[in-house]
Amino acid sequence: MTFYIKLYALTAIVFFAIDLVWLGIVAKGFYQSRLGHLLRPDIQLPAAIGFYLLFIAGLLVFAVVPALDRASLGTAVVLGAFLGLVAYATYDLTNLALMKDFPGVVAVVDMAWGTALGATVAAISFQIGRWLS
Repeated sequence: MTFYIKLYALTAIVFFAIDLVWLGIVAKGFYQSRLGHLLRPDIQLPAAIGFYLLFIAGLLVFAVVPALDRASLGTAVVLGAFLGLVAYATYDLTNLALMKDFPGVVAVVDMAWGTALGATVAAISFQIGRWLS
């Protein structure tokens, strides 16, 4: 159990670092210019933290642990990418279906980001898991 707690904690650090660079620096202007009229002035941290905690757990359960069991970095990358796509597409495609002002370009970029983020974090977490064991 200690292995999984350490793996989760280290994966969370990696995930937060990468996603904060994306949201806070790389894509900040992109999202602000296209979603500014929809964004809250104050971030609801419990909701954001809830997503992060669940997504990281999902990455471990559905991508990293199966990849560690198979000793396959490729499995981590493919399954992490797929989970990232599914999670981000759920959000973006729902927004496209229900919100009249949600830009399609945001959905495409966000789904690509979720795919890349899932693949990258799963790959790094896989390497962390190998190092921990």
